[in-house]
Amino acid sequence: MTLAALPAHAATVQVVLDKLGFQPVEVTVVVGDTIEWVNKDPFAHTATVKGGFDVVIAPHKSGSMVMNKAGSLDYFCRFHPNMRGRITVTER
Repeated sequence: MTLAALPAHAATVQVVLDKLGFQPVEVTVVVGDTIEWVNKDPFAHTATVKGGFDVVIAPHKSGSMVMNKAGSLDYFCRFHPNMRGRITVTER
């Protein structure tokens, strides 16, 4: 009898944008997981990594990005630069 490893399923991790902040501020995911930003504010935000990605999240909508590479990413909102967060992406 041989046992085969089942493929790991990618997860979706939510970050809520509310009252000009990211909650939680720091998240840890594995390569292949998706970050979903859910905007509860009445105005647009972004999740922006300099030299990386720029996800625009409309008021009361969501936006997402699949994390394809391990490492630490500091991100911010281009419209509200005091909004900052960190994503740590690890290997499976």
